[in-house]
Amino acid sequence: MTHDTTTMIRTATPGSADVRDAPTRGSFASLTVPRHLARGAVGFGALVGSLALLPVVGLASLLLAPVGLIALRGCPMCWAIGLVETISAGRLRRSCTEGRCDLTRARH
Repeated sequence: MTHDTTTMIRTATPGSADVRDAPTRGSFASLTVPRHLARGAVGFGALVGSLALLPVVGLASLLLAPVGLIALRGCPMCWAIGLVETISAGRLRRSCTEGRCDLTRARH
């Protein structure tokens, strides 16, 4: 097995077996779906609250915006990508033998 450092892709060398039993998670995924949904509730709640409280509290309400962005890991689209990654983690397995890789559904 070799690692290509420029593209960060792991490739199997011919004749080697590379079966991944552990689910792979993307960089935006959480450990569980409920945890990810809770992060979304905090993040979107803080962003909406920062704008909704603007007439009541004034500019101080904008201090909630960074809290929301941190909870969403940068942006709402990043959170949505993480949700898809969290849901799909562990559902597919890749096995590589003799220089050929196959993608199959995981059996639980």
